[in-house]
Amino acid sequence: MAQSTKNLIGLSGIPLIMVLGNSMLIPVLPTMQAKMDLSSFQTSLLITSFSISAGIVIPLAGYLSDRFGRKIVIILALILYGLGGLLAGLASLWMDNPYMLIMAGRILQGIGAAGTAPIAMALVGDLFDGAQESRALGLMETSNGIGKVLSPIIGSLLALIVWYMVFLAFPILCGIILLLFLFLTKEKKQERKPIPVKQYMQSIGNVFKLHGKWLIPAFFIGSICLFTLFGVLFYLSDLLEKKHKIDGVIKGGFLAIPLLVMSIAAYVTGLIIKKKLKLMRLFVIIGMFLLAASYVIASFVKGAYALIGVLIIGSVGTGMILPCLNSMIVGAVQKSERGMITSLYSGVRFIGVAVGPPVFTWLLGISRTVMFFSIAGLSLVFAIVGIFFLKPQQTQSQQQSQQAESNKEDLAEEEKKQKEQQAWRQISEALGIEPQSKEDKRKAEAIKHYGFDPGDLIDHLLNGGKKEKGKE
Repeated sequence: MAQSTKNLIGLSGIPLIMVLGNSMLIPVLPTMQAKMDLSSFQTSLLITSFSISAGIVIPLAGYLSDRFGRKIVIILALILYGLGGLLAGLASLWMDNPYMLIMAGRILQGIGAAGTAPIAMALVGDLFDGAQESRALGLMETSNGIGKVLSPIIGSLLALIVWYMVFLAFPILCGIILLLFLFLTKEKKQERKPIPVKQYMQSIGNVFKLHGKWLIPAFFIGSICLFTLFGVLFYLSDLLEKKHKIDGVIKGGFLAIPLLVMSIAAYVTGLIIKKKLKLMRLFVIIGMFLLAASYVIASFVKGAYALIGVLIIGSVGTGMILPCLNSMIVGAVQKSERGMITSLYSGVRFIGVAVGPPVFTWLLGISRTVMFFSIAGLSLVFAIVGIFFLKPQQTQSQQQSQQAESNKEDLAEEEKKQKEQQAWRQISEALGIEPQSKEDKRKAEAIKHYGFDPGDLIDHLLNGGKKEKGKE
């Protein structure tokens, strides 16, 4: 197996484990609320505490990965992630009122999550180039999507054993992902010594001076996608259980439908976009308009099943947006600053996840229509912002990489043609025939139309003249 394939296998589980941190809990939240006698706001904090702590720590994790290496940061992060789940699970098992210790475990998990997928995304940028990088990032986003698809079902299945089993599953899952990453993924050695903190921060500032006009809107668009996604899932989980009495694995399956569509859209988008910045920009803008349209339509839909169908439109939009943003942002910076920039982006995304459930709870308290029209308006505003400001430019290294890749593809195509021609000649020789060349075809067409070949006539006259001169 090629090392690039091993790298990808080792990395692909990391976004999956990160997304389980919130998505696996969503179908179990109503049960947790009932078992621990919590308010809706307290319940939403089980999601928010994880995401806020991750969002705060992610920039630090990015700096540490740039300074000391991506692999060691990811390894320590997975260990912390598993320990946080163990703390929350054992507190639920042994205590009558475990809420505060569960919150502590969730914060510890969030700190661990800060060093998982964001750093893995930077590591993909280090290990892959050109179209391979876009495909790898698309696969990472797909892994993230698959985690979102499977997590409601896994969470519902685990809750059939006992509601706090979702916490106790994390040490096992983190252990498996850690072993795969440890033995399959090989990090490239740093070619130069880490730069001082002050110089490093100046280089980050220069990145935002150069790219800030489109980079900041890109950050917020990514955050809005996750904000609306988790807010809607939180609302949908509560709606299915309390109004429609749908619980357990069936509810997990319903929650997984829009996530599955998003995952498929992300994978296909990763295959299509390659390194085409204009196409990425177009996909992001179309995706934001699809999000806005789906939430406007959702405000008029009453049934849960029809609502899931409408939300699929938004899922396609989200699946189009996220891989494009990943490729834009990873490609915007040099490898030495990539960890910090991708971490800042992931931090903003996590803040979106954090504020989604409580904000949706507050908006729903006003009215369902206000909730959907508010997020539709927000999506529409940033779709328009994307039209005017989301205009990334290729860096010099990107242009060189793309030119080198184009030359490589041209060379490969030429070699392929030569091999085909050689193979055809060998077949012709074996059969005792000669393949008709372009010149033969031209002569045949000329004879068919004129009864003779003008080229032969001219050649005969020229050669004949030379012969006669030679005789004289």
